[in-house]
Amino acid sequence: MRVVAAKAAGAFRRTAVERSDQRVAWERTDQAFFASGACHILAWVCRDSYPDRPIEIAGVRLAGDWQVFHAYAVWDGWAFDHSGWNPEPELLTANTAFEGRPLGRVKIVDSLAEFCETYHSRMPNQYLEDPLPRARDYVSRYTPPWA
Repeated sequence: MRVVAAKAAGAFRRTAVERSDQRVAWERTDQAFFASGACHILAWVCRDSYPDRPIEIAGVRLAGDWQVFHAYAVWDGWAFDHSGWNPEPELLTANTAFEGRPLGRVKIVDSLAEFCETYHSRMPNQYLEDPLPRARDYVSRYTPPWA
C-alpha cells in the first residue's frame, strides 16, 4: 500500500483568488484541489469506487461549529482523503495540530447533493470542469488497505 503521512487539509486552504476564480482553483495540484474545495467530491468517489466495501463519509469541523471544513471516506479505521489512506486517528491528529484547537468528527449520512446543500459545497456540475474523472484518477493512485 502506498502510504503518505496525513497532512492537514488546512495546509491547502484556498486563497481569496482561488475562492473567487474557478480557473485558478481548478489549476491547483491534485492534492491541493482535493484537500480544499473538492474534498467532498473525492470522498464520494472513493466510496463509489468500492461498492463492495461499507465505506462511510465523515467530516471534520472545529469544536462547537456546525460547518464541516473537510470531508473524507472511512473504512474500518482507515481514512481516505487528499493524503491517501491513513489511520483515521492520524488524519484527525494532523488536522487538530494544524488548526490548533479541538475538532469534532461528524458522520455524514446525507447524499452528495444533500451534503452540498447543507454545507454550501459545490456539486460536480458547478466546477469549471467535471471533477469526477480527476477524482477517480486520484483514488486509483492509492492502494486501499484491504488489498
